[in-house]
Amino acid sequence: MLRVAVVGSGPSGCYTAQSLVQLDPSVRVDVLDRLPCPYGLVRYGVAPDHEKIKSLQNNLRTVLEHERVRFLGGVRVGEDGVPAARLLELYHAVVYCVGAATDRHLGVPGEDLPGSWSATEFVSWYSAHPDAVDDGFVRDARSAVVIGVGNVAVDVARMLARGAAELSPTDMPQAALSALAASRVAEVHMVGRRGPSQARFTTKELRELGGLPDTEVMVEPEELALDPAYLDPSALPAAQRRNVEVLRGWATAPGHSASRRIRVRFFLRPVELLAENGRVGAVRFERTLPDGRGGVTGTGRYEDIPAQLVLRSVGYRGVPLEGLPFDPATGTVPHLAGRVLREGAVAPGEYVAGWIKRGPTGVIGTNRPCAKETVTSLVEDAAVLVRRELAGDPLAALRADGIEPVEWTGWCAIERAEAELGASLGRSVVKLPDWESLLAAARRITS
Repeated sequence: MLRVAVVGSGPSGCYTAQSLVQLDPSVRVDVLDRLPCPYGLVRYGVAPDHEKIKSLQNNLRTVLEHERVRFLGGVRVGEDGVPAARLLELYHAVVYCVGAATDRHLGVPGEDLPGSWSATEFVSWYSAHPDAVDDGFVRDARSAVVIGVGNVAVDVARMLARGAAELSPTDMPQAALSALAASRVAEVHMVGRRGPSQARFTTKELRELGGLPDTEVMVEPEELALDPAYLDPSALPAAQRRNVEVLRGWATAPGHSASRRIRVRFFLRPVELLAENGRVGAVRFERTLPDGRGGVTGTGRYEDIPAQLVLRSVGYRGVPLEGLPFDPATGTVPHLAGRVLREGAVAPGEYVAGWIKRGPTGVIGTNRPCAKETVTSLVEDAAVLVRRELAGDPLAALRADGIEPVEWTGWCAIERAEAELGASLGRSVVKLPDWESLLAAARRITS
């Protein structure tokens, strides 16, 4: 019987477990996660008002409830946790699905000023990630700048403009809901260094901005016109063409009275965050122009946009996991069809899937074929891997090592506690926001 550990319970980890049980009728899979809660970015990255995408948890749940799959939460792997070598002692194979855990930086002066954050830190706060910090993101802020024009940038801009009435039905933690309800942010600037035809958001996400109550979306026609593809977008791929059409509508629509404004800006490159009273007070941008090769060039003309909150959303990056090889140039683990490579040679029993394999690209569904490729490699290797005799049940060994995982029953207890918290607040489900409350709930296992 083949025993496999899958490290990470987000979409790539769940799709890996699903492919394993589909392709091997005898395999036993343990899905390990550092957090006591499963689902990864579906739980902690999808915006709380995106209920349809969040419902993907139901699909992932079916995988984790499979009779040959076991969820083991609260298990740290690597530094200060279970070493990679120890996992290989306990399992015939280990598949690392650990994502891309850090954000790219702008690399400009003032980026570390108080009030300047990565968009991921902001998302983690309003998504109740237990590692998140509540540092008063929106306190005393009247204007916010979101640097980036992808879907995460659209998400955080939308959250800043949402009212309490729209956020209350979500599972947002109570402290974040209260803070956003009291927010005085009236202007949100979402800024890209290139043009509208090169923006990375999807049209569906973009259109949502135009449907926010009491919020006006504004676009500068002269900035759109700098994009050669703007006047005639017919040659663009369908997704980019639709984006341009939406932006064109906002650029020509008459203004209306609204409490909040979202300004979508283009061809502006951040060069410095300016301080005011020891905090960020504005962002200095340089006007850019298309260089004819898909990039932009600076013009030497600058514009300062006031902001007491700056959120950068310029991409993610994988981080090294202790005990695994790592390519710092790509932020990924070197591999061959999912098989980990150590100094160019295949490392028996070690595999990768998801962002740590291919980089932070694609949508949630992209993880399915990515996982299948890796699992196909693993199943091809299984006849050799299974020859190695294991000591016994890995869970018993982990407990003997002093690790007490949160099993599926513990996660179900967390779900019940979140439903009870929501009911006590007159809301639906409300997420528990910290390690202490999550682990306390997991221990309240009842029949």
